[in-house]
Amino acid sequence: MALAASLLAPAGAQEEINPSLDIHDVAVPAGDFNVVARDSEAVALDEVHSTSWQVTIRNGLEYVEGASGAVLRLHGAGEEGRFIEVGMGPPPDRMFWAAVSLPGAEGYVPVHSMAERGWSPSAAVIVAYTDRAGMTINNGQRIVVSNLDVGEFAISSWSVHGVESYLDGPSVASGEYRFEILSGDPAENAFHLFPFYVTAAVGALAGLLFLTKRR
Repeated sequence: MALAASLLAPAGAQEEINPSLDIHDVAVPAGDFNVVARDSEAVALDEVHSTSWQVTIRNGLEYVEGASGAVLRLHGAGEEGRFIEVGMGPPPDRMFWAAVSLPGAEGYVPVHSMAERGWSPSAAVIVAYTDRAGMTINNGQRIVVSNLDVGEFAISSWSVHGVESYLDGPSVASGEYRFEILSGDPAENAFHLFPFYVTAAVGALAGLLFLTKRR
């Protein structure tokens, strides 16, 4: 993704190139998904991820037969009930859906749903955001949500669930579910200024050639 490229620097020089870079890796125990949404507990992050961020999700869960799915919610800072939701259903259908909850605006709104082959266990799902371009989601096969306006969205916590009703049994039996949050301000990356340096150099060279030609 372009966001990751703009934030990351050459190996061994990340702190010098972009001091705002922050990476947070989470491994979610399979059993944590076996709760209904209202009983899920939000886990606060050490740092709030704002300005530009990218969440990479890898789902290696083993679902229980008849399971509804596994859901990750990325909660926004400063307003209760504000979140981005990514859901991944069990095989063989592997349903995939995404929704946003923006209190004070539209409320809970589904923004994408694919009933079959919506995600692949061999490919990562990527949710990316910038304060200028909004939110984009790639389900590991293609972009399914592009530049959606979600206002200013800074991730402060996350939660998971996977059971629709108290009458339902467990949704996930075992496996691994991981996600990584990468964030930072691209403007603090030295390479962000590279096009301006090139433009200035070309302008200076053109000016020099013009003066030399006049002589």
